[in-house]
Amino acid sequence: MEAPLNTTTDHTTATSGTRRRRRRLALRASAAAVVLLAAAAIVSGPAQPAATAGAPMAPQAQSYLPGAKHVFVINLENKGYDETWGPASAAPYLSQTLRAQGVLLNQYFGTAHNSQPNYVAQISGQGPNPQMQADCQSYTPFVGTGTASPGQAVGDGCVFPSSVPTVAGQLTAAGKTWKGYMEDMGTPCRHPALGAVDDTQKAKAGDQYAARHNPFVYFAGITDSPDCARNDVDLSALKTDLTSTATTPNLSMITPNLCHDGHDSPCADGQPGGLPSADEWLKQWVPAITSSPAFKQDGVLVITFDESDGPQSDATACCGEGPGPNSPLPGITGPGGGRVGALVLSPFTKGGTWSTTPYNHYSLLASIEDTFGLPYLGYAGTPGLNRFGLDVYNLLA
Repeated sequence: MEAPLNTTTDHTTATSGTRRRRRRLALRASAAAVVLLAAAAIVSGPAQPAATAGAPMAPQAQSYLPGAKHVFVINLENKGYDETWGPASAAPYLSQTLRAQGVLLNQYFGTAHNSQPNYVAQISGQGPNPQMQADCQSYTPFVGTGTASPGQAVGDGCVFPSSVPTVAGQLTAAGKTWKGYMEDMGTPCRHPALGAVDDTQKAKAGDQYAARHNPFVYFAGITDSPDCARNDVDLSALKTDLTSTATTPNLSMITPNLCHDGHDSPCADGQPGGLPSADEWLKQWVPAITSSPAFKQDGVLVITFDESDGPQSDATACCGEGPGPNSPLPGITGPGGGRVGALVLSPFTKGGTWSTTPYNHYSLLASIEDTFGLPYLGYAGTPGLNRFGLDVYNLLA
């Protein structure tokens, strides 16, 4: 709208030339204001309307996205921020060597206790329910009673029906590719029989796979599809897939076994476990990823933890998420899974930098969906939720 003219001047004595000059100045000021508002919208992203229950939010065009086409996510287990990233860390390769190569998100949080709902959050945006909080000791079907905003299935149980969407299904529908790489899984898409007790809850020598750390097997839309056997595979397939850009999935979710993810200490096979074993595993696998053609061309690698040490020690949260419709509190003492931190390595990030922006697992899902132009699922569509921007892709800043 045109700004008002200076009313302190007597209009009856002002010349027509003076009036024209004032109008031109006002129009220029108005145009400048419009430009500034548009620039602010580009940086911060457009305002997000509230999501309706069961419906994903439309993606938002973001000018800061770097054009990444291959995203890798490695999830480790049960370590708080200070233990992993502090000066006394038992994982010097992660906390020092890799830290010097990427950007550390030092306000990154888990979203629940125990482990299983954190993995589910990263691919679906679904909040926890009581059986998920108990790590799904039995592989029970989810019994739903309705939906709630944003996009939440209301009910209890572990295996969501095919009506509950995932980023895997989104990518397939968009003509893009995904894979889960699960160490020690052996048989693709391995999970207990529906309704059976989960026999992978405890590691065994030679088999330290945990179904609860494989989020893809908790969605009937995946397990009932041939995609599960094709795309949810043993970790051993990763190095072969990394040999070319054409064979590298757009999204790779990577889970070490119960020893190499830092969960067990000592391990069933005699290894020390904890952060030392996780660090040794990273030394083997991270260079395989970062030296791959796909990563070097347009890759992003996120290394994070599912949750902090435990519900009694850290159930802090960020980003305004609620506990969800299925449980009074995702953590025993608070609404989240604790501060864990995350490290992002990419040709688009500057080594040795950090971001203090609050993020959580729903932010990670939303950032993946931004990368591939997909609608936001579940809590990834929370209004005001932070998504990776120029604080992460800081070589573009």
